[in-house]
Amino acid sequence: MDNSFLAYIQKLEAMAFFSGYALVYTVILSILGNRRLKGKLSDRIVSFLPISYGLIGILFLGFQLRKLYPDYSFEHIHFTFQQPFLIIWGLLSFAFLAPVLYKRPLFSLLHSCLFFYFVASDLFKQATTPLADTNIVKNDMRVLAASVILNIAVPCLITILFLGFNYIKKHKSLIPKKQGSSTLF
Repeated sequence: MDNSFLAYIQKLEAMAFFSGYALVYTVILSILGNRRLKGKLSDRIVSFLPISYGLIGILFLGFQLRKLYPDYSFEHIHFTFQQPFLIIWGLLSFAFLAPVLYKRPLFSLLHSCLFFYFVASDLFKQATTPLADTNIVKNDMRVLAASVILNIAVPCLITILFLGFNYIKKHKSLIPKKQGSSTLF
């Protein structure tokens, strides 16, 4: 990886979107994987995780397009994307919106482990190297906290929308329909 400041900032940006997913996934799976909590809703929440990861990929794409605006020339793209592998890897999260992959949530966890690796490696360097920069670890922890919040908010939003649509669908027959339309014409 490049050691320039722009490359470091781009790594932090990618980590802000994707690194918290590994923690959120494992916590949700450990809580909802409990046999006492098994049910239709808990199974649905786990199935929403890859979809929410794909939606976070859409947010990441929007962020990248906003950084490029208004100049979409090749030179500007080449200058802006200091870490093209991370950008491409982040954009691959779109694939989890496809039915083939969102039925296998483990793949989304494996995809996000690359971004979580950066946090873990910086923590390991901080613990093992006496002259390590503490500011890097502080930045990583702030970015990880923001990523965890984002990766909790998106599945919660999807679950709330799902429950709302199911409620409306179930109670649609209870809503009285108008018997006739009276027009003034």
